[in-house]
Amino acid sequence: MTPENQFKRNVAYKLRIGDVLVGKPIFDEERFSFLELGDKKIVRVNVIGNVVEKYESSGEKQYSFLTIDDGSGQIKVKAFGDDIKKLNPLSQGQTILLIGVLRHFNNEVYISPEIARVLQPEYLLVRKLEVDKERVVHSVPVEREKIIAVKDALLKKIRDAEADDGIEIEKIIMGFREISPDMINQEIQKLLEEGIIFEPRPGKLRWLG
Repeated sequence: MTPENQFKRNVAYKLRIGDVLVGKPIFDEERFSFLELGDKKIVRVNVIGNVVEKYESSGEKQYSFLTIDDGSGQIKVKAFGDDIKKLNPLSQGQTILLIGVLRHFNNEVYISPEIARVLQPEYLLVRKLEVDKERVVHSVPVEREKIIAVKDALLKKIRDAEADDGIEIEKIIMGFREISPDMINQEIQKLLEEGIIFEPRPGKLRWLG
């Protein structure tokens, strides 16, 4: 079996960037082997994020770097040589789907791109819903302490947004990496019923202080 065929057998796991960042890099001697995340051994990933930074070399050495962010964290995408063609069409501000291989250098995990294409921004929320649904299937029942923590975090986000005339519900949902949208919506509804917050217009929340 050639290295290329063996490489293709690795699953490209659908993850949020924050999940990649909390994984544990595993090495074979000094060479990076995979990222350990729970019971998964991750070599390839499938992530969706916004391009917040792009850099292309101008010298003899050809390389291109992206930084992408999905609300749960940021990660670098690095392409060298012919692979920079995969990143050439992309620009800062776009939402992209990226499938690639995890690499490790200088105490940092980054992604070497295989496939990169532009998506509509709505797909960021779609990916969060996908990952959260998978997480719920394998999770234990939520403890009361966690519910209280979610409520406190919600209140803080809404209070902190007062200077900006409130906060969008979608923005709140995107800001919670480990909490399901259903739970967030349930707590928002309770806060509305309790009169602690209000909805000045559909989809936007403000603190009733």
